Amino acid sequence: MKKHGKRYQEILSQIDKTKTYSLTEALDLVLSSGKEKFDSSVEVHLNLGIDPKKSDQQLRSTITLPHGTGKTKKIAAFVPSDKEADARTAGADIVGGEELIAEIKKTEKTDFDVAIATPDMMPKLAAIAKILGTRGLMPSPKNETITTNIKKTVEELKKGKITFKNDATSNIHQIIGKVSFGKEKLTENFNAFIESVKKAKPSSSKGTYIKSITVCTAMGPGIRINAA
Repeated sequence: MKKHGKRYQEILSQIDKTKTYSLTEALDLVLSSGKEKFDSSVEVHLNLGIDPKKSDQQLRSTITLPHGTGKTKKIAAFVPSDKEADARTAGADIVGGEELIAEIKKTEKTDFDVAIATPDMMPKLAAIAKILGTRGLMPSPKNETITTNIKKTVEELKKGKITFKNDATSNIHQIIGKVSFGKEKLTENFNAFIESVKKAKPSSSKGTYIKSITVCTAMGPGIRINAA
């Protein structure tokens, strides 16, 4: 059994496991639990009333949080030569076309967090589809990483655009910022994220949609929030 430190136990003792808290109360507890030597991420965990085995109840969407997530993504842009300057100007970290694809095929190294591509590059990416796909990096229309507007897409990703989706147990796990953001910014990010999840509700999902909401720091105890 995993043993937690004195600070974790101290915060845990302040949490009533039988209670669901307001967002304000929960964030107060989360921020007090995040007083570590590093700037902890603040996470939201949702349990949804969907059947993940049914394709029409799969949840996947994107949102640009008002204040970002506090994490900077390293972006690779697969573009033709006439678009390379646009990609670099917008802030892409790795830019290239067929030569970049050949390099990844040879080395299997993917030193980036997200990949975007223009539609005409997608057939060429087939050569490294297995490498990118197994690492969750393959550009896709579902997460809006296949684009004709490279500049806009890179800028949005740099500002904190995220893709969220349910897992096999009907849960969504998402970082909404850092402890250093403070309660006001975290509240705005939280509300924007929850609203986006509600808008993405599958039409075939019946009954209670958001069953539970829990917030925590990366290393802190979970605090349940009223999901109504």
